[in-house]
Amino acid sequence: MSYFRNLLTTSLILLNLLILPACKDDISYSDDPYGNFDALAEIIATRYCFLEEKGIDWDEVTAQYRAKITPDMSDLQLFGLCAEMLDQLRDGHVNLTSRFDTSYYRKWWSDYPQDFNLRTLQEYYLDFDYYSTSGLNYKVLDGNIGYLYYPSFASGISETALDYALAIMYDTEGLIIDIRNNGGGLLTNIDVLIGRFIDREIPGGSICHKTGPGKNDFSTPYPFSYSPAPDVRVKYLDKPIVLLTNRACYSAANAFAAVMKSLPQVTVIGARTGGGSGLPFSSELPNGWSVRFSASPLYGPDGTITEFGVDPTPGFECHSTPEDFAAGRDPILDTAIRHLSNR
Repeated sequence: MSYFRNLLTTSLILLNLLILPACKDDISYSDDPYGNFDALAEIIATRYCFLEEKGIDWDEVTAQYRAKITPDMSDLQLFGLCAEMLDQLRDGHVNLTSRFDTSYYRKWWSDYPQDFNLRTLQEYYLDFDYYSTSGLNYKVLDGNIGYLYYPSFASGISETALDYALAIMYDTEGLIIDIRNNGGGLLTNIDVLIGRFIDREIPGGSICHKTGPGKNDFSTPYPFSYSPAPDVRVKYLDKPIVLLTNRACYSAANAFAAVMKSLPQVTVIGARTGGGSGLPFSSELPNGWSVRFSASPLYGPDGTITEFGVDPTPGFECHSTPEDFAAGRDPILDTAIRHLSNR
């Protein structure tokens, strides 16, 4: 088990020890509109981890929405009101789940350019002819440039499949890793990928956990690192790598972008990622609804919080418009190809 996996497991155990007792406090909430609302508001007030960074006055938000509650409002009405309040956190890791719906804050990506079109990629760049295995799609493009598309960190990566992919692209001039539209998944999949591009242990960042109900009650950051893959594995070293990003890169994809950007051979091209650097935790309201929220902040290798996204390498921000895609062009991918071809 990697150092990061050990640290993640330890952090989750600490979260259970330090957060779960709050559910046993003397405060008891009734199973009615007011009681369920107050329980939700208290959970966020004492356990959500980004109130300070986002400049949110939660007391003010709570008062604003509590004034809209009526004793006879239906479950649908209450759910809608609570979901609207949670949207004020501007966090894609925050969800309220009932028997009939799950809330989700979409504006972290929906208010930004898409910068990606799968059909254009497959038709005009991959010619509908590429390798696909273990959640990875890859091909050697014209100009002897390797291309690897990883659409979701929820897809487990087989070490053997990754060996084949990197072996096939081993003699290329450079490698493009495309994580556009990757909404995240398992943080532990980062270990598998990063290990193929490094020959020494590197800092991965740090993680904190809540130590009390105050919005600034956090532990000292615990650093974690990434280690190179064993020597028996195929690695891609000493060659340039380009990472393609857009706003729809979130959570684990956001964390991957942060650590890849720290590597000297990597250039990040595209748009700022969507963020999502808080490890989520869940709690329950009196009526059985569950609320998921960011509880432990992750920091990048440079010590900065990445909740608001990871920027491209300076000078390499670019976008691809719907008109570009309709014409069979992807300027973000074209920029990456030119960058590797001109080295």
